[in-house]
Amino acid sequence: MGSLSISNGNGFNDNGICGNGLIGKGQSGGDQGQRRSCWYEEEIEENLRWSFALNRIIHTGATQYQDIQLLDTKPFGKALVIDGKLQSAEIDEFIYHECLVHPPLLHHPSPQSIFIMGGGEGSTAREILRHQTVQKVVMCDIDEEVVDFCKSYLVVNKEAFCDPRLELIINDAGAELQSRVEKYDVIIGDLADPLEGGPCYKLYTKSFYESTVKPKLGRNGVFVTQAGPAGIFSHTEVFTCIYNTLKQVFKYVVPYSAHIPSYADTWGWVMASDSELMLKAEEFDLRVKQRMNGENRFLDATTFLSASTLSKAVRNSLDNESHVYTEGDARFIYGHGKLN
Repeated sequence: MGSLSISNGNGFNDNGICGNGLIGKGQSGGDQGQRRSCWYEEEIEENLRWSFALNRIIHTGATQYQDIQLLDTKPFGKALVIDGKLQSAEIDEFIYHECLVHPPLLHHPSPQSIFIMGGGEGSTAREILRHQTVQKVVMCDIDEEVVDFCKSYLVVNKEAFCDPRLELIINDAGAELQSRVEKYDVIIGDLADPLEGGPCYKLYTKSFYESTVKPKLGRNGVFVTQAGPAGIFSHTEVFTCIYNTLKQVFKYVVPYSAHIPSYADTWGWVMASDSELMLKAEEFDLRVKQRMNGENRFLDATTFLSASTLSKAVRNSLDNESHVYTEGDARFIYGHGKLN
């Protein structure tokens, strides 16, 4: 749940520009208590909040499915917030999207057809389209207003939205994937977090993975999903049970994580396949060099090895996790969706 914090009455002018904002927690008197800005505050859990200074609010509104904000933040640049949860920030979104996209595509011998569930901001498609083997990308997002909004405001992804290899579908991603006849080399779950009342939690269930995702993967097919917070205190929210759920469906499952500063936490992804997910470091880097356009800012073989080498505490939790994600017995991260 996110909110704008303005405590001295001098907030935003008609153009959304911040005036003087005062954050008084833990400060006393004088100039130390003044901040020539307003603040965005996100409630990460009941007793923990994360806040940062704003230059201005670019947009705030609501769609049929979600509440949406685009903020110009001082530490992270433009930041997209959906249902009170920061989804992507200009300064570090490359970490999330490189980790989501490149491990599954590089582990596939020749990925040509890709299906994205979600991905409305376009950054996932942008990273996929850097791969020279890719011939077709289907991006399916349920919220047309969010997609149109991101097309207008996130200029970094303009080329991706204009690429002829991209097919954009507005529909429920699960229903769309189920209805398609063709199979895909890689399926990517770039979905909103599993929030109670949110539009996406059913797409993290065993039944969905079993009846829809797995049958739509071709030979050597790889599935990957974002899997929520994976920090030392947050990994048991959904990361471990998404991992355990995929273990019930696929033969090989690889969890990995990386710190994302704008999320104020480590974030997790889980990759799964019925083909072995083993790639030597030399081959990983060779495929990056030979198959991809441009240079990664974050991910190479050494980084992926580090990302998939989890701490003892997280490994123990993964080993001991018994919960399987179902519609009737779902887990959620803290917060709630608009549909709640």
